[in-house]
Amino acid sequence: MSEAPSLTGRLLVATPALSDPNFDRSVVLLLDHDGDGALGVVLNRPTPVDVSEVLEPWAQLAGEPGVVFQGGPVALDAALALAVVPGVGPLGWRRVHGSIGLVDLEAPPEVLAAELGSLRIFAGYAGWGPGQLERELEEGAWYVVDSEPGDVSVPEPERLWRAVLRRQRGTLALLATYPDDPSLN
Repeated sequence: MSEAPSLTGRLLVATPALSDPNFDRSVVLLLDHDGDGALGVVLNRPTPVDVSEVLEPWAQLAGEPGVVFQGGPVALDAALALAVVPGVGPLGWRRVHGSIGLVDLEAPPEVLAAELGSLRIFAGYAGWGPGQLERELEEGAWYVVDSEPGDVSVPEPERLWRAVLRRQRGTLALLATYPDDPSLN
């Protein structure tokens, strides 16, 4: 029996059928996916909390909107940071996929500032135990699509779900027009 390929670096796009309110129309970037489970952050859930209120030293590096994002329902008191870095990347940054990587929030921001682009801070994360994400995929809860570096820092995150679907081919592109409440049609 062969192991399923890793989805690290790919996007999970919530299908209209996904009924969990934590993930309604969400776009999740998978930061890790292996036999032990999966971990990701929701890219399109901005909170009203400014980065300067919770991580003031990082506020000047945060992209627009300069708020903390709710990365998922797990560990809301923990922070993760993602940044896009072309090239090798500085100390304090670990590549996840392509030019997207995790930032060590314990590192001094001034050491990373010259090389970081598109910094985004997340409170919490989305997590799946072994086999859980695979079951959700089989049930049709998620579309799996390629990520682009700009997905991490889109200035209008509330439009990301539609934008990611729109750039796909075929039926997925049509789903970008799916109404917020289909019962009103």
